[in-house]
Amino acid sequence: MAERLDFVDTHVHFWERPHPKLEWAWLADDAIHPQLGAIRPLKDMTSYMVDELRADAAGLNVTKIVHVQAAIGSADPVDETEWLQAMADETGWPTGITGDARLQQPDVEATLERHCEFSNMRGLRDFGEGDYLVDPAFHRGYALLEKYNLVYDLDVLWEGMGKAADLARKFPNIILICDHAGFPQERNDEYFANWRQGMAKLAEAENAVVKISGLGMGDQMEGGNWTVDSIRPYVYGCIEAFGVERSFFGSNWPVDRMYSTYRELIDAYTELVADFSHDEQVALFSANAERIYRI
Repeated sequence: MAERLDFVDTHVHFWERPHPKLEWAWLADDAIHPQLGAIRPLKDMTSYMVDELRADAAGLNVTKIVHVQAAIGSADPVDETEWLQAMADETGWPTGITGDARLQQPDVEATLERHCEFSNMRGLRDFGEGDYLVDPAFHRGYALLEKYNLVYDLDVLWEGMGKAADLARKFPNIILICDHAGFPQERNDEYFANWRQGMAKLAEAENAVVKISGLGMGDQMEGGNWTVDSIRPYVYGCIEAFGVERSFFGSNWPVDRMYSTYRELIDAYTELVADFSHDEQVALFSANAERIYRI
């Protein structure tokens, strides 16, 4: 194999349970993930921190990471950013932080302002309530991201990509990141055609980009483990829709650790873009992420 490129991992989650301030409600013993089920291997890990990630990624040239909102259910979402910033100051990771806030709340600006007191804060993810992509209250909160120079990580399925595109166009100075390649949840021709159409619609918004990550989840939902061939059409579909300049990779670690090793994932990405130019490979593995997250 050719010399490994540097890799910026744009989708990582850390936890340390129990914690005096933070709560990871999705990891509670009685919690059932709406798509992935019981996720027992994750619940059995009381801690997943920088040392564990560095062990998983040993020898794979992971240079920077972005931590994405994970302590969902905590009383104050800024406590997670404070915890992560202290971790970064001590260990160097996470390089960037995507925090949590309820954008539909009228007082959300105070939360964003407190998040941004921490130097590694770069973006936000919010699992909003109801049909939030068209909710005026959500739009009021979303508009504040421009003021605080934050990107937005969006979990959206193909059915919602038209609304996501409208949101992106309404706020052209805010980068909207489509997480997990649009989270394709089935592996059949009809679903792929619908997903591909949705991705093309979202890509029409020039400030929308795609994070190619978490593809193992869809294969698992279909009852099998991913292979290079099973994720190939989705990786190429993302790049076809958004272009190399608006696409980048992530791992969704350690969630996707349930389905492969870190090395297997990076090797798969490497194989899939082996015929791309060197500059294109660098863009997908590191340069685009560094630009978009300002890290």
